[in-house]
Amino acid sequence: MTRASLDKQPHEVASMFDDVAANYDLTNDVLSLGQDRRWRKEVAGTVAAGPAERILDLAAGTGTSSLPFTRTGAYVVPCDFSLGMLSEGKKRHPWLPLTAGDATRLPFRDGVFDAVTISFGLRNVQDTDQALRELYRVTKPGGRVVICEFSHPTWGPFRTVYEEYLMRALPPVARAVSSNPDAYVYLAESIQSWPEQSELAGLLQNAGWTKVAWRNLSGGIVALHRGSKPQ
Repeated sequence: MTRASLDKQPHEVASMFDDVAANYDLTNDVLSLGQDRRWRKEVAGTVAAGPAERILDLAAGTGTSSLPFTRTGAYVVPCDFSLGMLSEGKKRHPWLPLTAGDATRLPFRDGVFDAVTISFGLRNVQDTDQALRELYRVTKPGGRVVICEFSHPTWGPFRTVYEEYLMRALPPVARAVSSNPDAYVYLAESIQSWPEQSELAGLLQNAGWTKVAWRNLSGGIVALHRGSKPQ
């Protein structure tokens, strides 16, 4: 399996990420021109994890995204359904409680996390609505959700240039730095087919989250959504 199809069959997506696990973090750094580091800092700041809080980091991959939460004294659970990603993460961060789990059927009890977050993974889940409901289920009343995902630039000319980059420039660059460039063709297509910022906000509200808001990063290339679970 070299890439997944846009109907996002779980075994296809997991297999694709297994295949790119070893170089995934480096490839993302190159393809985003280093912007992914800034985006992850914004996520950490928005989650605002506190000492002894329980944080679920879904679609954590190798666990790189979980490290900022550990530095605050929070207890973070990195969770992913790619065993290849988790295996690579265990080599790098053997002390992290890396956990295998499907976003649509999370292996956690109701109301155990103070905050839940997912970065660049929600669009790879086959059933977005179910994933948002599962995140809601495992969050404590009064808890919070933060979603960082590729989105759509808000300025027309920049959006055109960005979409040209996704479909024309990204595949050749991926061929130079990735062990599986076809996977990044899928990633580009999945970004283009992902809902607009306001539509994702609506999906969060439908799942039960309140105080839903978002802000654009890098002109809308990425959007940071947040919400709260009522007390």
